[in-house]
Amino acid sequence: MQVQEIMTPRARVIDPNTNIAEAARAMRADNIGALPVGENDRLVGMVTDRDIAMRAVAEERPSGNTAVRQVMSEHVYYCFEDDDIEQAAKVMAEHQVHRLPVLNRDKRLVGMLALADLARSDTDAMKTALAGISEPTDQPRR
Repeated sequence: MQVQEIMTPRARVIDPNTNIAEAARAMRADNIGALPVGENDRLVGMVTDRDIAMRAVAEERPSGNTAVRQVMSEHVYYCFEDDDIEQAAKVMAEHQVHRLPVLNRDKRLVGMLALADLARSDTDAMKTALAGISEPTDQPRR
């Protein structure tokens, strides 16, 4: 089964200069926990609700004056829409991420793949992803 069969299409992209209050409102409106961050037609990071909580709220940064760029995770792990879902699950497990941006072969964002999408796939991909994501690590979570 390919990623494009189970992904959530049309992901919203947020600008890195957007303040985190606006990012949080966008997540709330779409009932999502992460947004890809794009600049000049390129993905430059991901911002999650956890990023906002741990890197902004816990550090008492003002939400209206703190840019997404200041709290986002800069390295973006991704998959392609024609990848096998088991391969995408391995990427999630290896990097301990709950969501992956999905790109087409022209490297354009076409959707998002989340653990919930894997759960609905009725395959072992969910087990693969969860096994790696839940593995304890001495590295701080991003």
